[in-house]
Amino acid sequence: MPRHSFRWFILVLIIFLAGGLTWYKMRPKEIDVTVAQVTRGTVEKVVANTRAGTLNACRKANLSPGTGGQISILTVDEGDAVKEGQLLLELWNADLKAEAALVASEIKAAEAKASVALLQVGIANRDAERMRQLVRDNAISEQDADKTLTEAKVRQASYEAALTEVKAGESRIGVIKAQLDRTRLIAPFDGIIAKVNGELNEYVTPSPPGIPTPPAIELLDTSCFYVTAPIDEVDAPAVKINMEARVIMDAFGERHFPARVRRIDPYVLDIEKQARTVDVEVEFNNAEDARDFLAGYSADVEIIIEVKHDTLRIPTQALLDGNRVYVYQQADRHLREKTIRTGLSNWDNTEVLEGLQQDEYVVVSTDRPGLQDGVLAKISSEE
Repeated sequence: MPRHSFRWFILVLIIFLAGGLTWYKMRPKEIDVTVAQVTRGTVEKVVANTRAGTLNACRKANLSPGTGGQISILTVDEGDAVKEGQLLLELWNADLKAEAALVASEIKAAEAKASVALLQVGIANRDAERMRQLVRDNAISEQDADKTLTEAKVRQASYEAALTEVKAGESRIGVIKAQLDRTRLIAPFDGIIAKVNGELNEYVTPSPPGIPTPPAIELLDTSCFYVTAPIDEVDAPAVKINMEARVIMDAFGERHFPARVRRIDPYVLDIEKQARTVDVEVEFNNAEDARDFLAGYSADVEIIIEVKHDTLRIPTQALLDGNRVYVYQQADRHLREKTIRTGLSNWDNTEVLEGLQQDEYVVVSTDRPGLQDGVLAKISSEE
């Protein structure tokens, strides 16, 4: 081979190798991606609480006596089950009981007097009737009969006075019983004793106006529960009574409890340094779910605004700003960026109206470095 031809061959070879090396260095790097298949299924539009909600017993009563005094009877401990009408606590009230016994005796005495007066009324009325008959027969004058007739009226008045005394005693007994009731705590419904703030012989003092003090006994009705949760004021107009909902509680992991909206507060809460919210109450559909509940659990609520079944959907985490997704091309193992049109969406799934076909694969690992249109990709896992 002539020397100049050899030089050209070497030069071309160097250029070729340099170009190949440059291409190798500059070629798109292969990246590992996680993909999910485009499928058909159910997509829901939901509204969720902005802060943790609270699981509440369906009824709660903070009970305190209507007056101050020393605890003389305490029949319950925390955790006890009680029935409606059961005595829970009683303050010292021996003075009122003694007064009630005294008034009861006075009533008996007044009733005895009334019985005697009634007998006397009967005798006086019979005497008066005989006098009237004698007057009609002209056997005596009306003047002679006047004393007997007047005596009958006096006896009748005495009887009525005795009856009034009995009624007055009964009224006094009613007042004393009302005062006794103020010294007792009676369970207003069946429930569980949640808290007892007091011991035997301790003093209970009523709350002064404007200064709340702890209740003597906290009673919970745990036969049913509901959840109160705040939702953003922007979402509130979409929520309606009886809408279906789901409740998720940390205490039960990923388990979902079916529920429905039972109440929406008619006002917006404006709490300093927090978004304005509206409190929503949801109640559980299945009473059996409440068997393991404890009042006070933190809870999250998802209210289902709209549902579409058998619609095309992708995981919401695959969706980027501008409704963009990266589709994995199985034929050449490259990624292609696409813009799609979406419908309903929630944290899990987003409805696809246009731009994708069923069984295509979209990238869900959207935070992976090097993700771009045309890049070579390798599937590391599939959801």
